[in-house]
Amino acid sequence: MASYDLKTMKKCRVLSKECKDLTYESNFMRLHSQRTSTMVGYLVQSSRLFGQLTSDLVSGLDPKPTQDLLNFLPQPVWIVATVNGGLVLCTPAKHRDDPFYICKPTTQQWEVVPSPNPRFWTAKISMLVLGSNPLWFKIVRLSDSRDDTIDLELDLDSEYSNEEDNFNVFSNEKSWHCEIFDSKSWEWRQSDDLKLTHNDYFECNQDVSACGGLHWLMFNDKQDKYTKYTMLSFDGDKEEWAMTSLPDSLRGNDHCDQIAPVSREGKLGLIHLRQETMMLDVWILNYEKIWIKKHTINLKSLHEKVPLPHSRIHSFYGADTLFMVDVGSVSFYNFRTRKLNRIRVGGWIKSAYFIQTDSEPVKLKPEI
Repeated sequence: MASYDLKTMKKCRVLSKECKDLTYESNFMRLHSQRTSTMVGYLVQSSRLFGQLTSDLVSGLDPKPTQDLLNFLPQPVWIVATVNGGLVLCTPAKHRDDPFYICKPTTQQWEVVPSPNPRFWTAKISMLVLGSNPLWFKIVRLSDSRDDTIDLELDLDSEYSNEEDNFNVFSNEKSWHCEIFDSKSWEWRQSDDLKLTHNDYFECNQDVSACGGLHWLMFNDKQDKYTKYTMLSFDGDKEEWAMTSLPDSLRGNDHCDQIAPVSREGKLGLIHLRQETMMLDVWILNYEKIWIKKHTINLKSLHEKVPLPHSRIHSFYGADTLFMVDVGSVSFYNFRTRKLNRIRVGGWIKSAYFIQTDSEPVKLKPEI
């Protein structure tokens, strides 16, 4: 059965380093998917004529994407996260305040997740799986009750203002409301606010789920004369926040360079594409919270085929393959064989999420 094969592959990763490395090779992933009928690839969401949203699967195995994979849901949706096990978190496309959907595309199962506090504007939202048998996941939402312009013109008589908020307007501290949805209780709850500064900004990258946590790349534009990058992490078990500085070599880098968080063979990684030389540095954060440069990849031959300023490196599809996103197409590039597979999606690509899953039914909502 396909489901047991996927579980067996995950077990192989703890047997030895050799077995683990093999399971992340793109050839192994391709053969495993073909022989077990598991789904592996990216859910690519794009906008077409008249604002029509589509969620297509691209895998590199088929020159044509599998179209509209989420058409079994009651209405068109925006994808906001995918996690291990092939679960997809969505929000209605037309009415963002409506409840969320959590679904598994291969079995077409779905459940409604209640809406969080509608008073706040969602800035970041993602999810992570903490257990598979039984299924246990959490959704983390960061939001701000006021935008920056309202902060500067705070009405002291407003029913939403309080002494702490008024103080923060005149300080450099910025609070982000944090809400957590726990699938065990099937409800949202308010967590401690995340304390940052008004000079801390989220980079325009998707978050990364790795090592039991969620990770966002951030930058601070008031650190000396250089931009300071940090990694903001949320521990899913302890529900604690932490900031990790990036390698010193990235301090004061060229703004034309690309820096992005990635998941690299189950670990939290970081890529740095030096635009001038077309060299890609790959870093891994070890268990001592130290960044280790694993290797440097020469992408000059790729740049001749696909201009990298126009195609953004999205993530690692496998240990030897990069996944890239353009306006209306995606590309798989094996940097060992230098083989490029470009797939036309159509429409304006909004987002792409990695997914690897089987066809085994799952109990999304517990009996409470």
